[in-house]
Amino acid sequence: MQISDWRRLSGLIHHVLRYRLHHFIPTEQVSGTAAWITLTVLQRVYPIGHRDLGEQLKEALLKLGPVYIKLGQLLSTRVDLLGPEVAATLAQLQDRVEPIADFDIYVHVDKSLGTAWSEVFHSIAPQPLASASIAQVHSAELIDGSHVVIKVVRPGIEGDIEEKMGLLLALSEWLEKSFDFLQMFHLPRVIADQRAILRQEMNLYAEARNQIQLRRNFAGSNLLYVPRAYPEFSRRHLLVMEYVEGVPIGQLDRLRAAGVDFEVLAHKGVETFFTQVFEDNFFHADMHPGNILVDISDPEDPKYIALDCAIMGRLEFTDRRYLGETLLAFFQRDFARVAALCLDSGWVPPDTDPAELEAVIERICSPIFAKPLAEISFGNVVTDLLSTANQFQMEVQPQLVLLEKTLLYVEGLGRQLYPQLDLWDTGKPFMQRWAARHMGPSAWLEEMTEATPLLLKNIGRLPQILSEYTPARRRAWLIQEQTNYRLNREVSRLQRQQRNQRRGFAWILFASGVLLVTSQIFSDARSTTLLALGVLLSGIGVILLRTQTK
Repeated sequence: MQISDWRRLSGLIHHVLRYRLHHFIPTEQVSGTAAWITLTVLQRVYPIGHRDLGEQLKEALLKLGPVYIKLGQLLSTRVDLLGPEVAATLAQLQDRVEPIADFDIYVHVDKSLGTAWSEVFHSIAPQPLASASIAQVHSAELIDGSHVVIKVVRPGIEGDIEEKMGLLLALSEWLEKSFDFLQMFHLPRVIADQRAILRQEMNLYAEARNQIQLRRNFAGSNLLYVPRAYPEFSRRHLLVMEYVEGVPIGQLDRLRAAGVDFEVLAHKGVETFFTQVFEDNFFHADMHPGNILVDISDPEDPKYIALDCAIMGRLEFTDRRYLGETLLAFFQRDFARVAALCLDSGWVPPDTDPAELEAVIERICSPIFAKPLAEISFGNVVTDLLSTANQFQMEVQPQLVLLEKTLLYVEGLGRQLYPQLDLWDTGKPFMQRWAARHMGPSAWLEEMTEATPLLLKNIGRLPQILSEYTPARRRAWLIQEQTNYRLNREVSRLQRQQRNQRRGFAWILFASGVLLVTSQIFSDARSTTLLALGVLLSGIGVILLRTQTK
């Protein structure tokens, strides 16, 4: 690493210790004597005190700046990593920063367009409507008189994000190697995904394409309105889009005063979610209150307005199919089917006992049926499932993280708007219609029609092809993959053990040098101190030599 990287790392460690964030790592789950000793000493020297650990993490992220605030917003959806209390605290992080100092919007637009701004715009407001860590927005008017808003990326933010996220990625890789229990959380993948998301947010031309696609998906819909984007005027660091009027979803008093039917709005939120995920496979993955307005032109039949399409999610066909079947089985309370689907999809290890998994799912999920949203929490259910599923070595599926994040946003909005909402009654009919279209005879016939040329080409291998796609064969393949994974972990463990032994020899050699210098140079009280230090270092070396890394 370069000197600047070491400086950033030391600053990060300073904040970790200052805000006592090392207490998030339980000492009982630390393998390796040296790491255990280090963590134990740090927790004694820097005790947690009486402050809430979640609040301290939030304060640390605010102090570290915009990139870390964005990271905290992502982590607020990962109840499996931090638990519901800490996740709820991080959800309070607001991405609001001061406008760019001494920023000339006209020069920036000229540079982005490659021509004078006055050739496209009649006017641009110099003061921003809103400002965030990555971009800020200004009101403007096109030459033809259309009222628009322009979104511009903050100068210099790209380099800042790349440097900090690169450091966090290297740190997450080291943590995963040092602490075996962290491997199930895929920390490097979490950080890499967050870096990819931040890169997406800086590419405003890509955001314009997303907005055009989402607008096309909901054209003529009474569920969601997506403002028009102007791709001909948009660039990588400049987005031009239609100005829309609406009430922010968080301003409940204004919505209530306008006579908005909250029950209709809540039901539409659930239907919009299911439509985006299962029908379009293109869902808005950043549905926090700042990105959602409500069209109240018809208060009895309101609809949502979606802003900021930078972060959109998709699922692979198999994940979407398994997820749909799992939800349908869940709505029907067929927990045996849910357990079987979790096994077939590879979401849990293939050697898991299906009956035991079924019992866990039923015990946790049964109490939430027939309850309004006000009395249940998906966040707590997910946490209970994941904490209990540790006995099955269940790993978080990174491809489903954005979906989980979106679902939690939908839950939060539903609870805020209409706590009496019954998600099961709302979602079950939709999933039944989805199943009829995508799993019924017509869907099977359509799939067979599309596959006919391939089947004819491979007709002689048909029995073999069919056998390869049975659940039993798939499970056997997953077991083999699990075996390979465990073998790789064992190799890594042996390599760490060898490193510990080498470190042990180094400690002993260093301690021997201290003892030699002590005996040759000092004869006063200092020799006793150095002798004690030498004995301590030798002891650490012996411990490292005898360490059996798990």
